[in-house]
Amino acid sequence: MSHVQNPASRTSQGLFRFRGAVTAVLAGMVLSGCGVVNNMIYKTTGDVMQGFSRNHTVPYLLENEDLAMGCAMSEATAPLLMSFGRVTNEPDQLAVMLYLSAGGCAEEQAREHELASLGALHARNAEEAEDATIRQKRALSLAAKRYQRGWNHHNAFYGKPDESECPGFDDDLGEFIYMAGLLSGLQALNAEIQSTSSIGVPKNIGSTVARATSCLENEKWWGAPMALRATVWAMIPGALPDGEDPFDRLEIADEQGKVAGVRISHVFHAIAAQNKGDEERLRSVIRDHAEAIDETPANQDWRFVDAMATQMIVAISDRMWMENTGHRTPTGKLGTFWDDEKEAVETMDLDDLL
Repeated sequence: MSHVQNPASRTSQGLFRFRGAVTAVLAGMVLSGCGVVNNMIYKTTGDVMQGFSRNHTVPYLLENEDLAMGCAMSEATAPLLMSFGRVTNEPDQLAVMLYLSAGGCAEEQAREHELASLGALHARNAEEAEDATIRQKRALSLAAKRYQRGWNHHNAFYGKPDESECPGFDDDLGEFIYMAGLLSGLQALNAEIQSTSSIGVPKNIGSTVARATSCLENEKWWGAPMALRATVWAMIPGALPDGEDPFDRLEIADEQGKVAGVRISHVFHAIAAQNKGDEERLRSVIRDHAEAIDETPANQDWRFVDAMATQMIVAISDRMWMENTGHRTPTGKLGTFWDDEKEAVETMDLDDLL
């Protein structure tokens, strides 16, 4: 006997299927709405985080002289803050500072490895020295990549320096970040060269940076724009304009930096002297910096920059001491050198000791 379905039963099943379809549509709408709400929340959070970091975290950091804390912060928070570029505007301006600082972290590690290598050479341990050199180059390669990312974000926010007019700056911090981006570009090239690797840093970046410094007020920024430009003149063949002397310019910038309490020009001066192989000038710059930080307190708004300058001057001094003595600059002896002490011992009046 064939089974004949009750019409009422068919109607009930149809209503069930209809309700199921409506439920599925409503669920899809709800879930889709949740996605929209989440995206709105993420975007709002990203905008708030970017604004707070730019307007408060960065200025707070620049007033702080704890470089290690700034280093740790940039490495730890860069992925978090940069990830908000997936849901809102890319934080290009903030990224300049994050990657410049993170690049400095890697470069500081490279300097430590270099000192280890020099110490091993002084102790005649060739294998240990070679291993430390390999670690140094790896750290420099990482630094170059981070600096280049900072340079790329700088160009995305302000425009490529060789393809645009000087940007308009919203405030002093915006102008400072522009200068920080130029430094990041130059550091990317320098770190790439030292690492003996190739990560694609434009080789004309030095001349590009030198031209772009003209967008900055030299006196306002402690002589740093001119010092940066003069360093490029001293290091790149053919870059020096007629009638200019880069070291005269660097000496003027040093005086401006000392008066302002932000002695970053000393670093550029030391780098230029190193590149020229002028050890007497290099020693003079280190002594000048050591005297300046004793005589004039750091500018309260820019303690971080001044502390960074001192850290780099100490690093240059440490390298010189390690090469010649097997140890770093003795505590409290920045601005002095191993042969200064030798000369003092040799000329000591022994009668005074009796």
